[in-house]
Amino acid sequence: MSAIELGTAAALGAAGLATLAYGAYEPNSRLFGPVIGSGPRERSVYLTFDDGPNERATPVILECLTRLDVTAAFFMVGTFVRRSPSLAAAAAAAGHLVGNHTDTHVKLHRHGPGRIGRELAAAHEAVLEYARVTPRAFRAPHGYRNPFVRRATARFGYDVFGWTFGVWDSARPGAEEIRRRVRTQLRPGAILLLHDGDGYDPTGDRMQTAAALPGIIADIRNAGYRIRPLAELLTK
Repeated sequence: MSAIELGTAAALGAAGLATLAYGAYEPNSRLFGPVIGSGPRERSVYLTFDDGPNERATPVILECLTRLDVTAAFFMVGTFVRRSPSLAAAAAAAGHLVGNHTDTHVKLHRHGPGRIGRELAAAHEAVLEYARVTPRAFRAPHGYRNPFVRRATARFGYDVFGWTFGVWDSARPGAEEIRRRVRTQLRPGAILLLHDGDGYDPTGDRMQTAAALPGIIADIRNAGYRIRPLAELLTK
């Protein structure tokens, strides 16, 4: 093989790896199956919370959403649902969408079909048993996926969700900073990623997000946006 041919092969290999990496790490990539990363381009915003339920933050967030008449979505970790079943049930009873976020918050792109299938199945059963709803939506931890995730989500008939923007509230930059980050990134049809729990620690502190939420909702409404239920974007 000539030097030119070797160079071409290397370039093609690098491009292939780059494509696979994009598919694995980009939460809205369609390389590994359909994904919903935003809603219609109208002045609407969709609030979503990952990694709960959390014994401290989730009740405060649920109370705020009820008080301000907002319907959101919670992508829950199965092990935490079993730890705090009443919170999963409360979220579902309040009309919020309860989705599957795996059983142990594992990074799915590192695993094969067996582990991925077990993660989704265990979380599905936890939501079904304790929240008393059949989950219809899935979001991968960190948005990381591989081809086997598509097979597992298809088994349950899930819609797969990404997000339009997150604000790194999990880094706990302060409630006012979380609020500011949301305000500056608002755009039509945005699916906003927030966290009511820590996927790796059931006692993790997400009270800054809870404290920021009333201001976030006020800012969204003051900017002329409606907060719509994520369930409106379900296709199945």
